[in-house]
Amino acid sequence: MYETLIKELKQSHIHLIAVSKTKSNSAILDLYNKGQRLFGENYVQELTEKQPQLPGDIEWHFIGHLQSNKVKFIAPFVNTIQGVDSLRLAQEINKQAEKNKRGINCLLQFHISNETTKFGFNLIEAEEMLTAYAPTTFKNINWCGVMGMASFTDDKKQVRTEFQVLKNIFDTLKAKFFSTSPDFREISMGMSDDYKIAIEHGATMVRIGSLLFGKR
Repeated sequence: MYETLIKELKQSHIHLIAVSKTKSNSAILDLYNKGQRLFGENYVQELTEKQPQLPGDIEWHFIGHLQSNKVKFIAPFVNTIQGVDSLRLAQEINKQAEKNKRGINCLLQFHISNETTKFGFNLIEAEEMLTAYAPTTFKNINWCGVMGMASFTDDKKQVRTEFQVLKNIFDTLKAKFFSTSPDFREISMGMSDDYKIAIEHGATMVRIGSLLFGKR
């Protein structure tokens, strides 16, 4: 499945984030040996246990809800934090990245679904933060784009609508705050069940778990 998927995504210049939460190091190494380098984890403790035991050129993406008090544990090595959903979290990431004398790629997470259990800004909140705190305020954060999760539903029309909302948010922020930033170009949306719809609506990153590793 990996070879088929990576061929499909490369044709569209889409980045594949292999979601490896709860998966063994050997399962991760199997994909690594096939050429995969971008892996996504949801839990800080699991990520900090895996990272030193696996190849150093893996680009780790943290894709779950991140508590501010846990940023310090992944700040020394994480490549990208995809779920920046509050000013407080952004400030802590910037602080910990500065302590480690490095920059951290970050995506602004938006709440685009109808599920209250999911996290994220709405557009007004994000604009207020970026107006009060210009992107350059966060000197150790490299703002790379946006992330969102669609509702868990069989209603494909609803999923399409939610992905289009995220694409519109990206376009708005790009024009208003990041027009001169070539790095602000990523739209992370779409998982195993809906990644094709996400690509239709402008995704540049998809987060795939079960298609690669099998159902949990």
